[in-house]
Amino acid sequence: MSASPVILVTGASSGIGEATARLFAQNGYRVVLAARRFERLQALAGEIQAGGGQALPIQVDLADLEAIQSMVQSTLDTWSQVDVLLNNAGLGRLDWLDKLEPVDDIQAQVVVNLLGAIQTTRALLPHMIARQQGHIINLGSIASMVASPTYSIYAATKFGLRGFSEALRREVGIYGIKVSGIYPGGVRTEFDQQAKIRRKTGYTTPRRLKLEPVEVARAVMGLVRRPRRELVLPKAWLLSIWINQLFPGFADRLIEKRFTRPERIGDLP
Repeated sequence: MSASPVILVTGASSGIGEATARLFAQNGYRVVLAARRFERLQALAGEIQAGGGQALPIQVDLADLEAIQSMVQSTLDTWSQVDVLLNNAGLGRLDWLDKLEPVDDIQAQVVVNLLGAIQTTRALLPHMIARQQGHIINLGSIASMVASPTYSIYAATKFGLRGFSEALRREVGIYGIKVSGIYPGGVRTEFDQQAKIRRKTGYTTPRRLKLEPVEVARAVMGLVRRPRRELVLPKAWLLSIWINQLFPGFADRLIEKRFTRPERIGDLP
């Protein structure tokens, strides 16, 4: 009897990562829970184990390359395989570029959102190549395709993650390894509080388009069962992506009129 598959989820202590870990455990996967907040990981692991599942909590800071390598090695030492990697961990600091702190806001986003995913993938890739199988899923954002004011660094990291996914897919497909990008719009997580969003206009993701973490988790499961290159959630965002790509000048003027100028009133000379 073959062992059950293993998924490694970064950013598993809350939100999409937590929901994905729980869903995959319910579907027979052994789950590696990786994040900085170890107490939360232990609580989630206990819940999964109480339900008859298997979970391995590992504290990791994705800004630390040695910690990433240790996480991967600990996983392989324990379960000998990783079938799915979900690069989910990320953070946002949404403000005008001139108001972002160089290290805590700018550098931290690049290191966690982009370099963390790249280094985690790089550490695990030799194992997947040796097995000639595996699935790497990178959690992007609508900001991977449409860059909005105050999202300059966050969008840069997510655009980068999308480019990384595309190039990697073309590198490793010959080994039987699949690479997918998933691009949700707004999700009800701790992101808004973490991002320190302050808006005069009150603009935010419309309630009808706001996703629950479990909806994204189900989409991740769907990608594993039926692999695709890219998945945008919900599909209503495809219109905005299309307009941004085909009519960038119109998008620039609209965003400046509706968002940038009203938000920056008082900052302008």
